[in-house]
Amino acid sequence: MTVTADLAVSLDGYVAGPNVSLDNPGGDGAEPLFEWIHGLASWRERQGLAGGAENRDSELMREWFDATGAVVMGRTMYETGADFWGEDPPFRAPVFVLTHRPHPALVKQGGTTFTFVTDGVHDALDRARAAAGDRNVDIAGGASTVRQYLGAGLIDELHLHVVPALLGGGLRLFDGPALAGPRALEPLSVIHTPLATHLKYGFPK
Repeated sequence: MTVTADLAVSLDGYVAGPNVSLDNPGGDGAEPLFEWIHGLASWRERQGLAGGAENRDSELMREWFDATGAVVMGRTMYETGADFWGEDPPFRAPVFVLTHRPHPALVKQGGTTFTFVTDGVHDALDRARAAAGDRNVDIAGGASTVRQYLGAGLIDELHLHVVPALLGGGLRLFDGPALAGPRALEPLSVIHTPLATHLKYGFPK
């Protein structure tokens, strides 16, 4: 089992634009971070839609879906994504939502369940590992959640999809005290497509 963090990021290091809200989940000007994903056949399949581009990007997205057995995300990511995902979210796996506010578990169509965890990052990861079996656990976001897991040394692989766009502001992935101090990473793969450059790094133990 591998614990991953898989995120789209702008060339200047942002994973969301400014002014993220329930009505503006990606933030201002962040459309390029997500539009390339929404046109992929593998993404559309997970949304119950036909068509879409069958290309290397779609293959990589399908590989991620197939390899991931459970997901951890922050409450803000859940709240800003819930309406967009609808009643048949694309995860089709157990999702554990980090929160300070208890909430009953939600069972959605297609195999996605949302369980709200109030006992911190380690408890959420332990639950996700137990649910994932021999498949991977992905720390989906947002930026603050990924930083907490990076700071605790709990992520094995970091997968970044660098989109050729400059946002000029918003939420940076690598800002914040949780990342204080140097970290050594091992380059695992680089795949370039017209839509994004897909980087994969490992954290030596």
